[in-house]
Amino acid sequence: MREEVREREFRAFAEARQAQLRRSAYLLCGDWHQAQDLVQVTLMKLYAAWGRVRKDGNVDGYARTILTRTFIDQHRRRRWREEPLAELTDPPSTGPETPELRLVMRSALMRLPPRYRAVLVLRYWEDWSVEQTAEALRVSTGTVKSQSARGLARLRELVGDLAEETSRR
Repeated sequence: MREEVREREFRAFAEARQAQLRRSAYLLCGDWHQAQDLVQVTLMKLYAAWGRVRKDGNVDGYARTILTRTFIDQHRRRRWREEPLAELTDPPSTGPETPELRLVMRSALMRLPPRYRAVLVLRYWEDWSVEQTAEALRVSTGTVKSQSARGLARLRELVGDLAEETSRR
């Protein structure tokens, strides 16, 4: 009976959070298919620790930490050997931004080094604190602050460059 309750609770969590985890994973890796793979690995790792994590109470934070660490580990090890297709369809936009802005921001984000990208996604997309981000990435709070500042500065440069390129077309 306890196993049934555990599985039911995990399934409810996974169904409720899968879409948001996939969006965060996409911002980290820039590819919807890789994002789905990251989410699946995250959910498998989360399921293995479900009993302990559920008792701690911060299941959402734990899932995002697993997601981010899995992305960094896989990028570091260069496990992604697949070549993305030239044309993939993206899910429809739900925000008020223009498609051009989304393309510029996505392109700029993908040009950042993975560590900067991870810090910016956790800090500004997931709205994590400096301390939460530092814990998730296993770095000091000073490192998070400096990588946030450097990542934002580089992102601003890239967005400006890409916006100029887009406007010339």
